[in-house]
Amino acid sequence: MRLLVLALTVCLNATWVLAQDRPATVAGTQPLTADKPLDVLMVEGIDRFCLKEIDRARDQRESLWKRDYSSADAYAKSIEAQRAKFRINIGAVDQRVAPSRFEDLADLPATGLYQIRQVRWGVLPGLTAEGLLLTPNTKSTATAIVIPDARWSPEELCGAVPGDAGPLSTLPQQLVESGFRVLIPTLLSRDDEFSGNPEIAMTNQTHREWVYRSAFEVGRHVIGYEAQKILAAVDLLKLTGDGKAPLIVAGMGDGGQLALYSAALDSRIDAALVSGYFQPREGVWQEPIDRNIWGQLTEFGDAQIAGMVAPRPLIIEACAVPETDGPLPVKQGRRGGAAPGQIKVADPAAVQAEFKKAKSIYEQLKAAGHIRLVISGADGRGPAASLPAVAALAETAHHKIAAEVSAPAVRLSAPVNKSAVQQRQVNEAIEFTQKTLRHSYKTRDKLFAKADRSSVEKYVATSDALREHVYQELIGKLPDPTMPPNPRTRKVLEEKEYTGYEVVLDTYPEVIAAGILLLPTDLKPGEKRPVVVCQHGLEGVPMDTISGPGSAGYPYYKAFSAELAKRGFIVYAPQNCYRGRDLFRTLQRKSNPLRRSLFTYIIPQHLVTLRWLASLPNADKDRLAFYGLSYGGKTAVRVPPMLPPRPNDPGYCLSICSADYNEWVTKNASTDLPFSYVFTNEYEIFEWNMAHVANYAELSQLMTPRPFMVERGHDDGVGIDEWVAYEYAKVRRHYNKLGLGDKTEIEFFNGPHTINGQGTYNFLHRHLNWPQK
Repeated sequence: MRLLVLALTVCLNATWVLAQDRPATVAGTQPLTADKPLDVLMVEGIDRFCLKEIDRARDQRESLWKRDYSSADAYAKSIEAQRAKFRINIGAVDQRVAPSRFEDLADLPATGLYQIRQVRWGVLPGLTAEGLLLTPNTKSTATAIVIPDARWSPEELCGAVPGDAGPLSTLPQQLVESGFRVLIPTLLSRDDEFSGNPEIAMTNQTHREWVYRSAFEVGRHVIGYEAQKILAAVDLLKLTGDGKAPLIVAGMGDGGQLALYSAALDSRIDAALVSGYFQPREGVWQEPIDRNIWGQLTEFGDAQIAGMVAPRPLIIEACAVPETDGPLPVKQGRRGGAAPGQIKVADPAAVQAEFKKAKSIYEQLKAAGHIRLVISGADGRGPAASLPAVAALAETAHHKIAAEVSAPAVRLSAPVNKSAVQQRQVNEAIEFTQKTLRHSYKTRDKLFAKADRSSVEKYVATSDALREHVYQELIGKLPDPTMPPNPRTRKVLEEKEYTGYEVVLDTYPEVIAAGILLLPTDLKPGEKRPVVVCQHGLEGVPMDTISGPGSAGYPYYKAFSAELAKRGFIVYAPQNCYRGRDLFRTLQRKSNPLRRSLFTYIIPQHLVTLRWLASLPNADKDRLAFYGLSYGGKTAVRVPPMLPPRPNDPGYCLSICSADYNEWVTKNASTDLPFSYVFTNEYEIFEWNMAHVANYAELSQLMTPRPFMVERGHDDGVGIDEWVAYEYAKVRRHYNKLGLGDKTEIEFFNGPHTINGQGTYNFLHRHLNWPQK
């Protein structure tokens, strides 16, 4: 429900009227004159802020690198920290298995100018890679890994499919005819055949998004898994051939990304050809979500990644690649909800602009001749691995490469079962992620064991470092707001027991905090009362927490803001930014590459709000409590733990999580639970590496010694009682061990996804020291 200036939405059984006998604004504030709904203003403002921050990151990115150009060795040492950070950012952090051999997968003999084998090789425990290995009939003098776009199979790329279809690229054959062993790995495709759990639901997510969702939650990534496959191939190729022979990578589209990343990570790769990928990456939020990388844009534009290849040869090619305009159509019997995302052929001018930045790095290394830009075709829409690009690769890599093939491509005797290959690759990636998920608690336990639990005072003192770690690594932290809040208000409600005011506060340039303040009518001059901040859920507005029976929000919120105001509490119902469907979800997409999330903005909004609430003449700054439902419950375990009272700032003294508490990491990452978010349209919900940083129990523990409560309906579909009880039990034990057992509780009730308002109201009255009427 959205409020308009000087008008109210009429609700059944509501008696709200505009009134002139009470102040039109809150004392000490300016009149609010905005003519757009406050939720729209908020989301639009954060969007503009994000885009400006992306541009600012671009302009500051290079200053974060401390490159030593005095020698190649000094340069390599000077970028070691960034290379390690980049490996973490793409989730390529697991120890690879020891290289052994290429295992033949099928008896598909193919001989002619060269031999073809369908092979598999080990990558991580339980995770393998598959592809085609092309071997010249004469002794090989070099090795190449040619990585196709995700929409191309290895056999389609090199023309090995039985029948009349020609190759999508002659590069593999050009290389093998020039004495190269050529490995063509399979990538997870952009089809959706195996995206889902047939016992629960199949989806329209691509295989890449399906793997991305759960992997992101555990600090892994589809890109990281595939980079590991390339590097495992390097391990094996170096082991099974002449270790000193040149090794190059070449990739097209998605494969171009992997060629660039692999060469950046591993100096054993002697040269790279990146076709149809390299460009400014500030618009990555518009690309498929499987390209969403936490922290990418802070330090790692494509030019900076190219700088990790330097001074080794690097050929950048602007060319045509398969375009994508997702999501995929929803097939019969499947769920929708895949994330939007596009892949478009890059503008050659944009490619040139990013290339210029990369070339500057090579020039300072006195290796300008080792980086080249090729525009394929007149407009950058010519084929990948064009003749000029291959010629540039041959020249810079100092190895002859045939300009053209001498005969038709060698074909397999029978077709590769592409579907079976994809199924194996998808299932292995999912199972590796699930195993990582199952063991993630060990890392969290080890991290939170750093807090001293010998006394409440020592725990509070030592938990600050944990709080800062969680804030920085899981949520993403901005500097505290310093601009004046410039409060603007207008009266929108008048009831017998309270008066309601819309409120807007400035937080950052373009970013506002907003909500509705309910002031009890029986406030006395000089009296101090507790304040309860009542937070709406997904796609909600503050009025949903106030409106009575018959309104759309009442079945969920039971007018709990209004009820608490009637009980004498000062109540504030904030607007949070998770409203507008893709409009707010793309805020997450724009934020993640900057190491930020939606809560990066929500927490400062609440800080500004608390500062203003604490300044109200009747508000007790030491009794500012939080109570949120659903996404508001999600807020309850992320915002109050990060905002304890400080010497110079008010904080939340209490938090209640309703209709959300869970074994949250598993709920997000499991592919075996029907209520998991991997099956839904909430593609923004996944939080980078949460499994290894803090689950709900750890977040709740950061409330200590402040009171914390969970409200749980037996029939709430967000989870099951057993999972909720399991996660909360850790919190209960934690409080009990510190002698604070009376400050935490959980209430189970017969009911669905709703405010129950029994034990929670008692909890508020007791811990805020406010008598029940």
